[in-house]
Amino acid sequence: MQYQVFVQSRSDKKFIASVVGIPNCIVEGDTKEEAITRVKDALEQQLENGELITIDIDIRRSKQKVDPWIENMGIFAEDPTFDDFQAEMAAYRQQVDSLEAEK
Repeated sequence: MQYQVFVQSRSDKKFIASVVGIPNCIVEGDTKEEAITRVKDALEQQLENGELITIDIDIRRSKQKVDPWIENMGIFAEDPTFDDFQAEMAAYRQQVDSLEAEK
């Protein structure tokens, strides 16, 4: 099996290696090669006690939060009275603004 490993050089001349997608599989080494060897050993140890599996999730059943602005986008697209509604709102807003300016 192959796994992706992210190797990062630190300012103190050490290297950190982590297996992508496995948050608790992070090691440190004095060289890049040492860090890679250590992360390989750490992953092998973890796989001795467990396994990586793939599962399918039905997105339609999940209760993901949807942005209400996006969820309601376009709901007035076919409403023939929407332009009239907007004109009335603009007139009302001008009336309120002029009353506030007089204060």
